[in-house]
Amino acid sequence: MSAPRSWLFVPGDRAERFAKAAASGADAVVCDLEDAVSAEHKASARAAVADWVREHEAYVRVNGTETEWHTEDIAALAGAPGLRGIMLPKSEQVDQLHQVHRASGAAPVIALVESAIGVHEATPIARMPGVARLAFGSLDFGLDAGIEVGWEELLYARSRIVLASRVAGVPAPVDGVTTALDDPELLAREANAAHRLGFGGKLAIHPSQVPGINAAFRPAAEQLEWARSVLAAVAESGTSAVRVNGQMIDKPRVELARRLLEEEGQ
Repeated sequence: MSAPRSWLFVPGDRAERFAKAAASGADAVVCDLEDAVSAEHKASARAAVADWVREHEAYVRVNGTETEWHTEDIAALAGAPGLRGIMLPKSEQVDQLHQVHRASGAAPVIALVESAIGVHEATPIARMPGVARLAFGSLDFGLDAGIEVGWEELLYARSRIVLASRVAGVPAPVDGVTTALDDPELLAREANAAHRLGFGGKLAIHPSQVPGINAAFRPAAEQLEWARSVLAAVAESGTSAVRVNGQMIDKPRVELARRLLEEEGQ
């Protein structure tokens, strides 16, 4: 199975929405114990999420290591059969991630990079054993770094996270949310831009965003047809330097064609 592309958050204190999120078409559901849950509801949300992942698959965004709720979050989730992974907010240090990976029963960790320190330390974070993937918390990063949350303004941070993931050999990272819920064109632009930059998925805050994200991170039909024609031409010629539809195709393009088809299970 390819790495998840669409990651849908669902508030941990809204258990009635868990099944709807699971049926949304999202590749990954993230039950959120952090930003979506107020302090007075942390304990009940933790219990509800722990019950859910005993019988259903989901990732869980826990409260950060510096908070009073973190230790109990990890203890409640450790060893749950349906726990696909822990998403750790404010991931900044290797020691944080090592602690979470060990205490959770070796659950995969999604390192949510959302501070200046986190972006600066993205490569060692991605290289940490147990870290399955990086995700970009663009809103919190912009606040922490004092940078306007726009595409051009955050280009450097995004690029650094993409390169860190590649250097570490983990799947392409997950881009941050689009906060506009009623603007599918904006969502498509941002998701497609993230895909072109090297991201492999995107966070969603509403089920309505899932189809657009899935579409943006899935190769288009014409790309798959191009990939098939390239590999057919290579097989026929016996060389990796061929001409296809008026274009000269060399080894990097052949590898791209193979990757596109592998991602779609073809």
